[in-house]
Amino acid sequence: MKIALFGSTGRVGSCILNLLLQSNHEVTALVRTPEKLEPHRNLTILRGDAKERVDIERALEGTDAVVSALGTDQTTVLTDSVAHIISIMEQQKVKRIVTIGTGGILRSRESSELLRYQSTESKRKSTVAAKEHHKVYEMLNASTLDWTIVCPTYLPTGEATNAYIVERDMLPMGAVQSTTGDTALFAYNELFENKYIGHRVGIMSPK
Repeated sequence: MKIALFGSTGRVGSCILNLLLQSNHEVTALVRTPEKLEPHRNLTILRGDAKERVDIERALEGTDAVVSALGTDQTTVLTDSVAHIISIMEQQKVKRIVTIGTGGILRSRESSELLRYQSTESKRKSTVAAKEHHKVYEMLNASTLDWTIVCPTYLPTGEATNAYIVERDMLPMGAVQSTTGDTALFAYNELFENKYIGHRVGIMSPK
């Protein structure tokens, strides 16, 4: 399968990239600094900016699916990029996309009409990132794509335990963290297993 990967130099994106390459998938990675990626026979590295539509069009050419591990960067880079990705995917008839979100956009257990970041369930003082991810959720939900948003809570750098627990649209009870390795592994598995199309998925790693 040929995958377009955005955010491939980030903590989760780099783990997803390794999993894809280890499984002999073809990957096209759009990055601002190509020097950050190691050459690989199955990796096409494109220099560009995920906010630029023309660069995303190049990255999506001939792909079968998309993975986005883009962060918010305290700006609108995430929503600007995903708006282009959705539009171009629909135009090119590419259906499958898995994105990395945040636990803040899952449903609150305390107040079912709210998302976690809107309720007292979330302990984060800043809601800037959650609001950007919320917009992405709304855009994907309004699209014709087969989407899944992987939603970790506290995200420490760590290996995949393969003992993660997931829950559809909510954070698993008792969730404290999800390692970068587990988050990447679940995103990778979901890309091909298609168990949670049209859902946000909360994920937790064992303590």
